[in-house]
Amino acid sequence: MTTPQRHLPKQPLFARMARQLCLALGVITLAAPLGGCGTGNLWDKFFAKDETFVDQPADKLYNEGLYLLNEKKDRKGALKKFEEVDRQHPYSDWARKSLLMSAYAAYESGDYDECIASANRYISLHPGSPDAAYAQYLVAVSHYDQIPDVSRDQTRTEKAIASLEEVVRKYPNSEYATTAKKKIEGARDQLAGREMTIGRYYMEKRDYTGAINRFKVVVTQYQTTRHVEEALARLTEAYMAIGVVSEAQTAAAVLGHNFPDSRWYKDAYNLVRSGGVEPRENQGSYISKAFKKLGLG
Repeated sequence: MTTPQRHLPKQPLFARMARQLCLALGVITLAAPLGGCGTGNLWDKFFAKDETFVDQPADKLYNEGLYLLNEKKDRKGALKKFEEVDRQHPYSDWARKSLLMSAYAAYESGDYDECIASANRYISLHPGSPDAAYAQYLVAVSHYDQIPDVSRDQTRTEKAIASLEEVVRKYPNSEYATTAKKKIEGARDQLAGREMTIGRYYMEKRDYTGAINRFKVVVTQYQTTRHVEEALARLTEAYMAIGVVSEAQTAAAVLGHNFPDSRWYKDAYNLVRSGGVEPRENQGSYISKAFKKLGLG
């Protein structure tokens, strides 16, 4: 006769949970030397909630960023707060505001590349926003603030002008357009200064053709800069040196017409007179046409 099998009672639910908990604690115990001693701390760490990834209200993060930026002057700390708003609340109005403030905080920190990236992202995501003009302006001034001195390559200056002109073109009635126009003149003056530096170098080397080509750029493209008076005087000198007297006369005449009190005109006038001629404008000269185009001739 077969002996009936004994049916053991099922393991109570609490016992199973206790067993699982013991296994978990066993894992923690192995790691305890790395985390410090004490049973109480061990239990606290096991059951503690990880606060690292807890979302915070968007307005709280944003205002903390403003506080760090304005009161503490902690621009990098503020930037992290604004970036956190965008990460935790990407489609909120607070995220839009924070993106713009991220660009501003980066600009204030001197991180121009980060500013340009954030501002361009803002323009791409919110082209119709009232603050899009300001974002475009941040791009422009980030380029403008990186303009090097006249002895170096002026690629950044050209980028600054293009960005500033974009502000004027897209937002002509904004408050930033007026400031952008002034900065454009400053940047153009820089480019003219670069041409003058190279032109003077050629004059010292008696490479008059090379010098003329540089001064010609100033006269035809940068007539409203402070360098144009000297450029006209230098053209007078260079053309007299190579015997192209008519162009020398024109350069001197245009200089005298537009800047009669300039010390450069006195030099140009004396120079053509020393060659036995008077300043006289040739209406067909590129010099004359360049100034008439602007209503200056």
